[in-house]
Amino acid sequence: MAGLPRASGETARGVTVEQSEPPEEPRLPPGQYVPRGRPVIHYGRVPTFRPATWQLHVMGATASGDQHRFTWPQFSELPRTTILADFHCVTKFSIMGNEWSGVSTETLMKIAPPAPDVKHVMIWGEYGYSANVRIGDFARSQTMFALEFDEKPISPERGFPVRMIVPHLYAWKSVKWVRAVEYLLEDRRGFWEERGYHNIADPWREQRYSYQEEAGEGPP
Repeated sequence: MAGLPRASGETARGVTVEQSEPPEEPRLPPGQYVPRGRPVIHYGRVPTFRPATWQLHVMGATASGDQHRFTWPQFSELPRTTILADFHCVTKFSIMGNEWSGVSTETLMKIAPPAPDVKHVMIWGEYGYSANVRIGDFARSQTMFALEFDEKPISPERGFPVRMIVPHLYAWKSVKWVRAVEYLLEDRRGFWEERGYHNIADPWREQRYSYQEEAGEGPP
């Protein structure tokens, strides 16, 4: 999160991660609260994971012009990183101090790089669900394709087998059940953005709804 000091820490597995030092309350964006437990919210039914046929596609404006495809064994064997990050839902609850492990966007972008003029990325989930982010948000050090939550595989309800995590934005940008990454030369709204949610979704600016957008914050 911008403006907060960072410190190194270690998980129980000895993996060095980034974590926030400030007490919990200053880490809460405006209008958020910490609930009891860890609520789970999702749209539609939970898909069935079929490892034999599962693929992750990287498409659109790639540097090579080709589409990249990863089978489940290929993707699950990519180098992993671990982060500690808070999670802010647009419905106003925040879950603090989550440990996520998975494939960083930096790793994916090295294997399947975007073209130099890519400005935005569309993340596609099962059933055609999608969310758009700016390339700068996609490329941040804590943005990842998470496979584990608190040292266990992500549960089906939370996005198993792969969930996008963009912890500095509202959680609808953290697409569950990810199946594709599309590099975009021009911005395009995703599923909830087309239905009235803010195109950028910065919780510190309470960017919840599209009517709050200022000039340049949404597609033409």
